[in-house]
Amino acid sequence: MSLAEASRDTTPGRWHALADRVLAGGSIDRDDARAILESSDVELLDLLAAAYRVRHRHFGTTVQLFFLMNAKSGLCPEDCSYCSQSKVSDAEIPRYNLLSAPKLMEAAKLASERQSKTFCIVISARGPTQREIDFVCEITPRIKQEYGLNICACLGLLTPEQARQLAAAGVDKVNHNLNTGERYYGEVCTTHTYADRVATLAACRSAGLQLCSGGIMGMGERHDDLIDMAFELRALEVESIPLNFLNSIDGTPLEHVNRLTPRDCLRGLAMMRLVNPTAEIRIAGGRELHLGSLQALGLYAANSMFVGDYLTTKGQLPEADYRMIEDLGFTITRGSEAAEPSPAI
Repeated sequence: MSLAEASRDTTPGRWHALADRVLAGGSIDRDDARAILESSDVELLDLLAAAYRVRHRHFGTTVQLFFLMNAKSGLCPEDCSYCSQSKVSDAEIPRYNLLSAPKLMEAAKLASERQSKTFCIVISARGPTQREIDFVCEITPRIKQEYGLNICACLGLLTPEQARQLAAAGVDKVNHNLNTGERYYGEVCTTHTYADRVATLAACRSAGLQLCSGGIMGMGERHDDLIDMAFELRALEVESIPLNFLNSIDGTPLEHVNRLTPRDCLRGLAMMRLVNPTAEIRIAGGRELHLGSLQALGLYAANSMFVGDYLTTKGQLPEADYRMIEDLGFTITRGSEAAEPSPAI
């Protein structure tokens, strides 16, 4: 069958054939990924059923919750056009320097109470100062000892030495998103490059840290740019992939961009799952806005999500997330335990 014929094929079996290939240890290619993103609404439930078979093999019916704390807000010298904290943003957001240790410990306590597995410490910056690295290194063992949380640090561009310091302090993983494909990167940021981001991920990998890296749908990119990002994440063997959906915040250069439907978001999640079958796929920022009443369906492809608020925008109430997870028949997993591999379905 030619690619053109495949793109018109709406038989339910084609997505399950892709899932069969992945479950057998194979992989999908770029044409497969493009077909997923270009598939029709009629096929959506079949596509999600196929993605769920892969998700279920590796994560069963578990959901991992992440809690994010913006430990330093605004004041960033970078020009990322999607970000309310960048130097080119006029968004009305809180701006403050590094929070105190007691405030971070209070946030970690809340993360634990909200059944989170991972506590994410985020600062707005091109990269951390030595004082900021020291702060994260000092508070990480305290949080882990008192609340048993995994620690993910999102600190901007990192040097190999900074990555080694974080690893030695017990940080589990570093978040540094690719955000989009290499071709499109210069359209959303000019103060650093795509290669700079890849170099940070390489430094973290060399230091023994797990990688958390994903991107943003809906910034005006083409399907091929999203596919480029997905395959780069596969090549980097990223363990955790957050997929954000652009929240076009007033005062940012992308404030008028709004090109996503809930079905687009679900297709993006399904594509990311089939390209990266063993990775933790997280529904991240913008899910409430863009997935809307279809949020629960996202967890048939993804196995993780943030609970609570994001960097400068509000999330839905945690109780609504717990109810959604329970309604699906899923369970929240905490600590360092992993789901037992599930048989193929």
